[in-house]
Formats: sequence, structure tokens, C-alpha cells
Amino acid sequence: MSAIQHAAGLLDGVRRRRPRVHCLMNGVVPKFVADGLSALGAIPSMTSSPEEVGHFVAKADALLVNLGTLDAQCREAIGIAVDVAAKQGRPWTLDPSHCDYSPPRAAFAQDLLTRGPAVLRANAAEFDLLSVPAGVVAVRTGRQDRIAYNGSAFSVVNGHPLTALVTGTGCLSGAVIAAFLAIEPDPYLAACAAMLAFGVAAEMAGTAAAGPGSFEPALLDALANLEGAHILSFAKADHEQG
Repeated sequence: MSAIQHAAGLLDGVRRRRPRVHCLMNGVVPKFVADGLSALGAIPSMTSSPEEVGHFVAKADALLVNLGTLDAQCREAIGIAVDVAAKQGRPWTLDPSHCDYSPPRAAFAQDLLTRGPAVLRANAAEFDLLSVPAGVVAVRTGRQDRIAYNGSAFSVVNGHPLTALVTGTGCLSGAVIAAFLAIEPDPYLAACAAMLAFGVAAEMAGTAAAGPGSFEPALLDALANLEGAHILSFAKADHEQG
């Protein structure tokens, strides 16, 4: 079975199982990310209270750690959440948002990479600052999304230029990766499937939108209406065998 066929099947799996994804999200786009997960078929939760976050992560199926609006409480909550995820065996995705703006944030992201995320999702500027340990699937997003692990790489060239003009689309792609991690034990296959689903949905949204203002709701609609058949028909991807 090809990665594209596998992705189509996993999308149906997300819809059937409705995994709960706990998102430690920045304060700019939590509603957009929550709405995107719901449209995909997952269930979002988002508390960052240090008193509660461990309980939420223990009952979630996967975790997203996003560093977008990092402060002392977020750092404490992230530490608790990552500890609980490790103890409970919950897969998690690290999104080191804006680590290229701040050396302390970059150092924190690098430390988190040693704590066992299944996947790192970063744009090119963020990605180039970090050293990805063996055992972590590396997802570099941009005009071409490249997923690399253990000598193999998979590139997705779906998507739409309007994606870059709407704040939070990268954050949402990290959450979509976490949703697929919840149902696929191989994090490389999960990340490939997630980027295919997100890329095809973004391409469908781009054909319906007149600009960034209408692209955001169009992307939510595309995620909600996305079917495995769309991935099979519209996926544009290349596999590099290491």
C-alpha cells in the first residue's frame, strides 16, 4: 500500500475514532486550531493551567506542544504535560513556533527535542536552528512539505499560497499531525498522512477563496468535507528512499 493510499485510510480512521488532542497552544489562534481539529473529526482540549493540564493529557490520545506565546506558566504547563505524556505513552508533536526570534526559546525547544516528541513540525527558519535527534520525525513545512525519518523522506507539494497569509495555519497543521499520531503508531506514516490531508484541504480551500479573509473559513469547510477519495485523486507527493 502506498503512503497516499494509507493516508486516505487514516483519514477515515480519524473520523471513526475521533481522537482527543490536547493542545498547549499559543494565545493567538486557539479557536482556529480547535475549529480545525473539530472539522477534521478530532476532539480538541486546550487548558494550560498547571493544576489541570496533567489530568487533561492523561485522558487525551495525543498532545501538541506549541511555543507561540511562551511565558512562565506555559513553560510549567509544558513540563507537566510532557512528563504525563511520557508516563502514559501518549505521542506528542513539538511546534517550536518563532524559536528563530528568541535564543531562550530556541534553547527551550532544543531541550524539548531531547524529551521524546514523536514529531517536530517547523518552518524553514525554525527548523534550521534545531538539531533533530534520531528517533524524531522531522517535518519541515513551506511551499513544499518534507517529512524525513531514518534515511527516508516524503515530500508533499499540495497546498495553496493563501495558506501563508492566514495566521495559525502552521499551528493547525501541527495539531492535524497530532490527530493522526493518535491513531497511527508509526509516526512517520502518521506525519505523511497528516501533511497530505492538510495539503489537499488547503488546495481545495484555495480554489474556493477570494483572499485570506475567505480562505480561513474555506479551509475549515475543506477539512470537514475532505474524503479519502480527495487524497487519492489530488495528492502530489514524492517519496525518497534512503
